[in-house]
Amino acid sequence: MTKTFSSQQSGVGALWPGLLVTGAAVVVSLVVSGLVPAVSALTAAVVLGIVAGNVPGFPVATRPGIAWATKKLLRVGVVLLGLQLSVSQVLGLGAGTVVAVLLIVGLTFLGTLLLGRLMGVPRGLSVLVATGFSICGASAVAAMESVVEREDEDVATSVAMVTVFGTITMLALPAVAVGMGLSADEIGRIAGGSVHEVAQVVAAASPAGGAAVAVAVVVKLSRVVLLAPMVTAVSLVERRRRGAAGGERPPVMPLFVLGFLVAVAVRSVDVLPVEVLDGAKQLTTVLLAGALFALGFGVRIKALLRNGPKAFALAACSTLLVTALGFATMLTLA
Repeated sequence: MTKTFSSQQSGVGALWPGLLVTGAAVVVSLVVSGLVPAVSALTAAVVLGIVAGNVPGFPVATRPGIAWATKKLLRVGVVLLGLQLSVSQVLGLGAGTVVAVLLIVGLTFLGTLLLGRLMGVPRGLSVLVATGFSICGASAVAAMESVVEREDEDVATSVAMVTVFGTITMLALPAVAVGMGLSADEIGRIAGGSVHEVAQVVAAASPAGGAAVAVAVVVKLSRVVLLAPMVTAVSLVERRRRGAAGGERPPVMPLFVLGFLVAVAVRSVDVLPVEVLDGAKQLTTVLLAGALFALGFGVRIKALLRNGPKAFALAACSTLLVTALGFATMLTLA
């Protein structure tokens, strides 16, 4: 019993160097995001992770803690993400907008997978790009990576594509919308339906005013709630594929996805004070930034560059697809 307790202490102690490095990276990521709002803390974190992981002679003692952060922080962060959206907010958008969101997410996901196959992009990378572009950027990529077979560099590549093309869309959409003479409400719905990251959605809708931002955020979060069924669906497909190949199969619904749905339910019954919800939102960003730093740490730049051109082409096509669907569905159905 003494040996067991001692080994547990030793195991916990081995995590601290990596956790301290991860914590420092999160702080830097938050500072960068504050200084450059177009760059989310999650994006900054994965870039820092890639840089740190490729520094020669980076302390080996940090690896256990960083590896621990990869899974644990991610899962808790995704669960807390569910507290940002209630069912009443989604229903308040109206049936037309809800249908539009379902079409945007479903067609973007399936269309990106098809394009990836035609372009010869590895399946795991295609799934991650499709998830990030159709739902909620880096957070969705981080959630999906736990159930799909992929290479370490596929996560970083997908997050990088989300950043590049989300920023392009963020900058271009306001000019296009104004040129078309769209109302603030229409701009907000299109921004929420087509831009990748939540922070980018806010920036894209801001020129049209506060009303546009409010609509954009709710539409965007209604895409986020589809993360749970999307991850579950992919997990079921992976179970069949790996079962046929004799490999280890993922669970039908990962526990953290179930936790996400429970969090949405808790938010929907409106029992938590605003202060708790605000704190949970900040904590979500911190946890997901830590997880993405840890994911980036395992990436090797040479491997990352291997799929760069194909990933870039797929991301460009996926962006055009989600943007076209955003305009078409929100202007005709919403």
